Amino acid sequence: MARSLDLSRLKPAPGSRRKPKRIGRGPGSGHGKTATAGSKGQLSRSGRKQYFGFEGGQMPLHRRLPKRGFTNVFRTEYAIVNVGALASLEGEITPERLLKEGVIRKLRAGLKVLGDGELTKAIVVKAHRFSRSAADKIARAGGRAEVIRAGAAGGPGTEGG
Repeated sequence: MARSLDLSRLKPAPGSRRKPKRIGRGPGSGHGKTATAGSKGQLSRSGRKQYFGFEGGQMPLHRRLPKRGFTNVFRTEYAIVNVGALASLEGEITPERLLKEGVIRKLRAGLKVLGDGELTKAIVVKAHRFSRSAADKIARAGGRAEVIRAGAAGGPGTEGG
């Protein structure tokens, strides 16, 4: 007679679960006395933790090395797409359409089109910025590269160029 299958009968496969090591539970357990912490010293004391990178009190490596570089807080980061990725699309291409179709994930400060890849058909591309090679490839294929100006309907952006 087959047993019915339901959630109350679920249990792990035999041998897949191991009992936890019970330390500090007397000499019979094999892990009594020093409770696997060794004998004496900082690491055998209670609350025995050190922060990441601790080197025994010596000045740690991350503090011995000099700081380099900086982060420019005024940097404008564009969502970038290459001309080759636009080749498979038809009609007018806008940042909103690229977002909807999953070609770009976030619009950031606007859309910038770069010139990697080939373009064989005429397309109209609206973006906040174009690299020179991207604009040339779009024009050579018979299309148009239209710059979306800052504050124009169609999302965030900065001056194109």
